[in-house]
Amino acid sequence: MLDDVSVSKVLVIAPLRVARDTWPAEVDKWDHLVDLDVSVIVGTVKERTAAINRSAMIYVVNRENVKWLIEYYEKNGLRWDFDCIVIDELSSFKNYQSQRFKWLRKVRPFVKRWIGLTGTPTSNGLMDLWAEIGILDGGERLGRFIGRYRDAYFKAGSMNPATGVVFSYVPRPGAEEQIYEKIADMTISMKALDYLDMPECIYVNHEVEMSEPERKLYDQLKQDLIIPLEDGDIDAANAASLSNKLLQMSNGAVYDENGETRVIHSRKLEMLEDLIEAANGQPVLIAYWFKHDRQRIWEHLTACGYAPRDIRESADITDWNAGKIPVALIHPASAGHGLNIQAGGHILIWFGLTWSLELYQQTNARLWRQGQKQTVTVHHIVTKNTVDEDVLAALASKDVTQEKLIAAVKARL
Repeated sequence: MLDDVSVSKVLVIAPLRVARDTWPAEVDKWDHLVDLDVSVIVGTVKERTAAINRSAMIYVVNRENVKWLIEYYEKNGLRWDFDCIVIDELSSFKNYQSQRFKWLRKVRPFVKRWIGLTGTPTSNGLMDLWAEIGILDGGERLGRFIGRYRDAYFKAGSMNPATGVVFSYVPRPGAEEQIYEKIADMTISMKALDYLDMPECIYVNHEVEMSEPERKLYDQLKQDLIIPLEDGDIDAANAASLSNKLLQMSNGAVYDENGETRVIHSRKLEMLEDLIEAANGQPVLIAYWFKHDRQRIWEHLTACGYAPRDIRESADITDWNAGKIPVALIHPASAGHGLNIQAGGHILIWFGLTWSLELYQQTNARLWRQGQKQTVTVHHIVTKNTVDEDVLAALASKDVTQEKLIAAVKARL
């Protein structure tokens, strides 16, 4: 933009909080970016419209408003004048059936340069890459159609023999290397550890154990898919639902058929209290997954004399980084990407785990990232002999494919 004037107007697409808080803040941090002005297209329709019409070099929009932005240009007869698009968290465009993916493809021909940023390119396997790479190169390397990509590089992993419906695909022999070779010319991988003096990151598992009556309830649901109760049964309709319910029970509570919370145990809450106490006044970030987890954590810690606070708004991020929040709660799905909150603490506690490798890694990276001065400790509270252990194992095995990809495209600058 400033050196060879190859682009003149840039659009950055990012998660809401990253668009609103991180990009404008980062421009202010660096001397060489002092001349770049940023217009943030978030908020109400009136605020977004004003941001579009403001003169700037860089415009930042949250990914939920991509469709709205393109429609705004169309409805007002405007020429699409963003000649460079940066997608922060490219993995959020891995679903080729999503609205944001389809709308962004409409403006592909008018954009000269595309840049995708992600730390988790293949969180669910190599199938994710087709949409991610395709939005950048228009299908030049991995093909223009998902069906042909699938046929070329994958085979059926599991299927219904009666109907022929395929449930999952696995890469064909040698497919990984072929895919990596196809995208090598447009891909660069830079790990913080290779280029920055990063502090150590330590992972610690803390086991808790259910009592015999609590274990019986867990095993009953696992075996019978139902626990009959007076005011509303706890049931699981299928394997996915069962996994979800068992994960809830591992955390200590579960939703019944009426959507009411049924408390099973408080083992994790007790361990959480011990870990916060062991932090000895240092700020602690707690990751939770289910709404009832947040409610129980909030009530338990308040009763213990703590004042927990959610990390949601800009003011929360500012106060956390200033050391004003001793105990903070964060949901991986809403704050797992891009937030710079490493200045506020170095202790993360996973109260309840997620099956999503992407959200897991991104949440950990909120504290273990450039600018962190201290050793980061990531605690997992794990209920013994439950689905918690399966989730940890799955996260570890999913990481293999991603590590292979990153290693394959790695470049030394």
